[in-house]
Amino acid sequence: MKMILDVDTGIDDALALAYAVLSPEIELIGITTTYGMAPVDYTYRNTRAVLDRLGADVPVFRGSKQPLELIRDYQPDLFHGKDGLGNVLGPLTEQPVSNQDAVDYIVDQARSVQHKLTLVTTAPLTNLARAIAKAPDIIGKIGKVVVMGGAVMTPGNVNKFAEANIIIDPHAARQVFDSALPVTMVGLDVTRKTLLSREDVARWRKNGTLLGCFLAEVTEHYLNAYAKAHPYLEGCALHDPLAVGVAKMPDLVTTVPMPVYVDLDEDTLGRTTEDIRRLSDPSTATRVCVQVDARRFMNDFFGYLG
Repeated sequence: MKMILDVDTGIDDALALAYAVLSPEIELIGITTTYGMAPVDYTYRNTRAVLDRLGADVPVFRGSKQPLELIRDYQPDLFHGKDGLGNVLGPLTEQPVSNQDAVDYIVDQARSVQHKLTLVTTAPLTNLARAIAKAPDIIGKIGKVVVMGGAVMTPGNVNKFAEANIIIDPHAARQVFDSALPVTMVGLDVTRKTLLSREDVARWRKNGTLLGCFLAEVTEHYLNAYAKAHPYLEGCALHDPLAVGVAKMPDLVTTVPMPVYVDLDEDTLGRTTEDIRRLSDPSTATRVCVQVDARRFMNDFFGYLG
């Protein structure tokens, strides 16, 4: 499976990157970065840092710096730290950057790889929205799009309505879900059922590898934040890794076809609901995940990152 990961590398993105790189079924041909859990300069740096610790040679392309239209004062510092990775990497330093940006890379790969391409987004959808606006022909070329974002039958994680990746750029999300892209939505309905525990993180630290110690250090920040915000949970959700898992093992989840409406009203901004205007148009139906075999996913995840 040829895959592009579109990330805003915070802590669970880092885990998703490691999972994708270490999964033999996946040929990770490129990584595109955007703002979200931190500014894009940080998420680009973070992505390269994770790859360095994996010993992986995967091209990384810097992308969008801000939403398409609406810039909100959303601060993800609590969960991911100011730099996106639990503040473990130190001050930002200058990074080598490709001459090609993320949007152009997505367009080029969609045109060349076509239906063999799987695009997994674990970030605000700005890069993808810009790509389909620039080159609408790629909508019919990409084989599969797996979006980590949204919440249908469960509350949001920014407020009672909205999930973070959607509300950060709701206009981009609206464009993506309104298109005929073959989207599977891996939202909070299923990601909240996949929990990483302190015992799991302790195992990484005990292994003593460069990657294990790094993942343990950054994930400790995530666990502590979850303990404050959600004291009733015994761990932190593996939102982004589950999107990678669904891409490579679609039968992990039960899905229902649903045209997704992204709300742009101020009071319910970023809410994802069924779009009754498009019920008769199956070409724009998203596959929305409603159930997950969490045990099977966790076994596979730790089979590579154990």
